Amino acid sequence: MELEATLGELRRRGEGALMPHVYFGDPSPSFSLRLLRTLAGSGADLLELGIPFSDPIADGPTFIASCERALSAGVTPRDCLKALAGLREEGLRLPVLLTAYYNLIFSRGLAEFCEEARRAGAQGLIVPDLPVEEAGELLREARRRGLHLILQVTPTTSERRLGRIVGEASGFLYVIGVEGVTGAREELEPSTLELIGRVRRLTSLPLLVGFGISRPEHVASLLRAGADGCVVGSAIARIYSERLEEPESTLPRISDFVRSLKGATRRKT
Repeated sequence: MELEATLGELRRRGEGALMPHVYFGDPSPSFSLRLLRTLAGSGADLLELGIPFSDPIADGPTFIASCERALSAGVTPRDCLKALAGLREEGLRLPVLLTAYYNLIFSRGLAEFCEEARRAGAQGLIVPDLPVEEAGELLREARRRGLHLILQVTPTTSERRLGRIVGEASGFLYVIGVEGVTGAREELEPSTLELIGRVRRLTSLPLLVGFGISRPEHVASLLRAGADGCVVGSAIARIYSERLEEPESTLPRISDFVRSLKGATRRKT
């Protein structure tokens, strides 16, 4: 369940990490629980559990719709934490990163939110709208509780900022592979592979690449470029959103999709 131990073991095996991202509560909490169990049983190495927010500025249309459906269903941050705690009680052992926009954390109180996340069983936080220049207080509160605050780099990150981010980072670095918002894409941008190389020259921390990953060949290309894994979210949400009246019927297809991505992580060399 420890993040560093999991990523370290994968690296020793020459295997990439696969982290699916799910916004909890879309289209219902009961489906999200089944989806998370399916992902854990289909090869996921880590899980990113998103807390739905009304203005998810880093997200594209697929995840914006996910947040809207979850909020319409009445899902709250407390519901997300309770769901994670329940999965831990069931025996879920994978590391889990909670994704929350900063307003949700600030309104609860940084210390209180970090403590509740720790008690629920999270290993870290991803805050898409928190720049490193303003992250000092949350970094301190997270570290006091053994949580990693996962920092992000993008193709437009300057060398100076990149050095600062690398200096503060722990757990892994989230490499945002596109200039834009989340969403599955057909092809990887050359700038994505270049960014991996830029970051790798500065740190030995694991690098997980997200935004736009939707095919096994994407995963293989990222690993060959020096990444340690990938994050896949919108491509999963697109599958079940095709059958919102009966999303459970898409779970076998989602399982097959995740297994195909995980298979690509085992062909790193």
